[in-house]
Amino acid sequence: MTIEQAKSLDMVDYLAKLGFQPQKINEPHYWYFSPLRPDEKTPSFKINRQMNKWKDWGSGESGNLIDFGILYHQCSVKELLQKLDANAPMFKPTKEYSPAIKTDSEITINRVKPITSIPLIQYVRQRGIPMPTAEKFLKEVHYSLKGKNYYALGFPNDAGGYELRNQYIKASSSPKTSTFIDNKAGELAVFEGFFNFLTHQAMHRNNPPKTNYLILNSLSFFDNNLSRMTAHDNIRLFLDNDKSGDKFTKKALAIDCQKFIDERKLYATHKDLNEWVTSLGPQQQKNQSQQHNHRSP
Repeated sequence: MTIEQAKSLDMVDYLAKLGFQPQKINEPHYWYFSPLRPDEKTPSFKINRQMNKWKDWGSGESGNLIDFGILYHQCSVKELLQKLDANAPMFKPTKEYSPAIKTDSEITINRVKPITSIPLIQYVRQRGIPMPTAEKFLKEVHYSLKGKNYYALGFPNDAGGYELRNQYIKASSSPKTSTFIDNKAGELAVFEGFFNFLTHQAMHRNNPPKTNYLILNSLSFFDNNLSRMTAHDNIRLFLDNDKSGDKFTKKALAIDCQKFIDERKLYATHKDLNEWVTSLGPQQQKNQSQQHNHRSP
């Protein structure tokens, strides 16, 4: 088994084969008592199943399946690959992860206000978004679901619904649709999710380009927005680096390869724009921001 094949094994399935079951699931996050610290009493080992990566919040360690395996088995990479190879039929490869975003008609929006919650502010910073950028486009939304009260960051869509996000939840209030920001421009930038849009805004915050923005909030709204897209002179696509992103990027380029521009080369080594930026150190983020503030997107 190669390193790349090992990295592609589903980590949730791998831990299950080792005898570890999640104590809490908030898609796409699976929380465990840390396999690396057997005496743990509170689940602090998290697998992000969308990224197929883990983080032990108790020790600060993180990585992919290879990183976990050499720590858990106390072995070399070569020895780990031999272990995995010997048990290969037991393990499942990770599949393209498409979590069902909860769009629940039972969600009732109770209050919408500026962001003041410390956990939400920390989450914004964790996602690499400056607070002035977040405050311009997001709200703190308090809502109820099945008799319980919650709060999250809220990104409004064109029908009055909200995309709801915090560290533990990915949900949407009804009605769910896309978000169009009309700056009366001939150019359009298209994003799958609002954190990628906010990342783009942060990168250009000192010199915002004259561009309209379309945040799909789900690729299921791509086809519905084709006429809106093609009404622009050129359309820059900042979709995800996955099978769905590939599919819709290819579809757009087949429609008009002159108007549609695939911008994913900017973050080719990462799943999306936000993941790429948050992988950079503070100085690298600053350098990228300065670089992009001196040119068009």
